[in-house]
Amino acid sequence: MDSTCYGFPFSKIQWCQKASGNMDCFQTICCLKGSLGHQFLLFIVWLSSFQVAVALQTLLEPNHVSSTSELATPPNFGVFGPIEISPAIFPRNPYPDESLAPMYPTFPTTYKPNLTGKCPVNFTALSNIIDKTASDCSQPLAALVGNVICCPQLGSLLHIFQGYYSVNSDKLVLQNAVADDCFSDIISILASRGANKTIPTLCSVKSLNLTGGLCPVKDVVNFEKIVNTSKLLEACSTVDPLKECCRPICQSAITEAALEMSRTQLTINDNEELVTEHNRNDPLSDCKGVVYSYLSRKLSADAANAAFRTVSACKVNKVCPLNFTRPLEVIKACRNVAAPSPSCCSSLNTYMAGIQNQMLITNKQAIICATVLGSKLRQGGVMTNVYELCDIDLKDFSIQGLFSQFIIIPVNFSLHFIFYSI
Repeated sequence: MDSTCYGFPFSKIQWCQKASGNMDCFQTICCLKGSLGHQFLLFIVWLSSFQVAVALQTLLEPNHVSSTSELATPPNFGVFGPIEISPAIFPRNPYPDESLAPMYPTFPTTYKPNLTGKCPVNFTALSNIIDKTASDCSQPLAALVGNVICCPQLGSLLHIFQGYYSVNSDKLVLQNAVADDCFSDIISILASRGANKTIPTLCSVKSLNLTGGLCPVKDVVNFEKIVNTSKLLEACSTVDPLKECCRPICQSAITEAALEMSRTQLTINDNEELVTEHNRNDPLSDCKGVVYSYLSRKLSADAANAAFRTVSACKVNKVCPLNFTRPLEVIKACRNVAAPSPSCCSSLNTYMAGIQNQMLITNKQAIICATVLGSKLRQGGVMTNVYELCDIDLKDFSIQGLFSQFIIIPVNFSLHFIFYSI
């Protein structure tokens, strides 16, 4: 048969059916003109595109609301729109049998606080600093990071509040009755925003911190007569976090101002009459609180908070906050050891586990703590460097070492030389 039909190419379509072992083939020959065939092909392409569009429109029908389970199920279609994740889906804890790591996301419940109504302060103006304090003292972490993060921030908040409260008067402190109410309101507001309710006990603060205590100077007039305020503001307006701990500028200015005030014998009583008092107790610490209050009046809340936190960080890193019991078992097991010993290292690791559970500390604090423990061991007769023998690192002195499976601890510091540093 010819391969053309009326001078135009044609196509052949064959159907074959198999029945009773015989093959019957039927041949149908369709002859289409070139232009008509082209139009037919375009119709086929348009029809297939229309079917895809209808399928996509059905999938993205706005009136169809998917359930959470449907959203979590992978789509089985070849064509689908953007995947939306419900905000109600909480990330799965990869270690359900263990306690949550410190950095695992938690969302504390907030509520409206029950205030005394007797503290004449607009707390909204201090909302940012209160939110920061609530975050740094959050319910699950406050006990672990209290010494390093929570307590310094809470102290800064109280200083800033003290200055803000007295900004429209010549007083730098609060009276006892008002201090009790305001302190109660501050703690209630922090707790309502997710902070731990026990932070007053945890950080050893109370309403008396807002009253100036035994400091003999509690008003702006006498403060500015006694203290070189220009020098004080220049030293503390901008505090360099790198230089301040090595060469204290703001800290020295605060201490100098507090010393000058504590030496005076004049104070102002509740009736604003000048009286002479003989201070048997050292009022230096209370006077430092008055200095912080004055700085809070002169600096913005952010600048004051940055300065106070830097000063606190320098103080925090000068001491070891851990509580060391006498390591009698470690001394007994490690006293005559000169090579790696399973009994010595087991005893030391058990002792370190008790230390590690206390709190989170900074690397600088850990160095001091390692020195303190090394001194105790040497005093007990352990002359071998057990830190090196038993692979004790800085992270072993802090609770962050317990969560090394969750987070990466950037600690790469050798304690080999610290054991003999004192």
